[in-house]
Amino acid sequence: MQKKLIVIAGPTAVGKTDTAIKVAQHFGTEIVSADSRQCYREMTIGTAKPTTDELAAVHHYFIDSHSITEDLNAGDYEQLALNYCMQIFDKNDYAVVCGGTGLYIKALCEGIDEMPKTDRAIEHELQKGFDENGIAWLQSIVANEDPEFYEHAEQQNPARLIRALAFKRTNGVSITTYRSGQTKPRPFDIIKIGLELPRAILYDRINRRVEIMMQQGLWEEASNLYPQRHLKNLQTVGYSEIFECLDGLLSKEKSIELIKQHSRNYAKRQLTWFKKDATFKWFEPQDVNAILEYILQA
Repeated sequence: MQKKLIVIAGPTAVGKTDTAIKVAQHFGTEIVSADSRQCYREMTIGTAKPTTDELAAVHHYFIDSHSITEDLNAGDYEQLALNYCMQIFDKNDYAVVCGGTGLYIKALCEGIDEMPKTDRAIEHELQKGFDENGIAWLQSIVANEDPEFYEHAEQQNPARLIRALAFKRTNGVSITTYRSGQTKPRPFDIIKIGLELPRAILYDRINRRVEIMMQQGLWEEASNLYPQRHLKNLQTVGYSEIFECLDGLLSKEKSIELIKQHSRNYAKRQLTWFKKDATFKWFEPQDVNAILEYILQA
């Protein structure tokens, strides 16, 4: 039997973890995370990591595997995730990948293109400009100079915006130019499951999740990381808004409101990314039986 990789993707807060665990338990297999932040040990509440009970129920790879001081990209993830999958396939015919980082899932399933290097001096110059002028300044420049990238970018993530803009200024072309569309062969079949909910329900789940994170101690977690806020891995939704409050730029109430708003914005961009891939079959997260039937028939 050809080995099968089951990808379970979708927007933030849709219910990917719970569904993936049920699917993995059905096949007696393990899960590889495809989340670009849950791999960092220091970020727990704000990344909505699987709970202790969930991690005990099914073994997860790429959770708490790295430190925020380590630099990871999609190319690194491709190699790591392929290795994780091979470990699972040594003992099982199925492996599950679960997450919402579209570029990581694409890297694992299709491969990532080799790219020219970026001029570090330009990156440093842009970082200085961001530090002095803020996220709106950076967003405006990227939208103007590389609108193709900006349309689908994680727009609240200054590290990603700086890298893309530095790439454009270094090489004269958008970083999206190096997405060749040529798929690398994989020694396993890939079954892609997308999870979605009506927008009103999803947005309500996102808002409630942020409130629960606050009750669980997100503010304290981010405050403890504040001295390291310059690290690019911390420049992400749920942390950057709190850092702005601690910098005296926002009230606490406004920062929490912005975490909700930026999380909803991110969910919309995630859906746009995944919906462009016609090989995804879409379900609501509670439709586990239908998902399992589809996998078995694939």
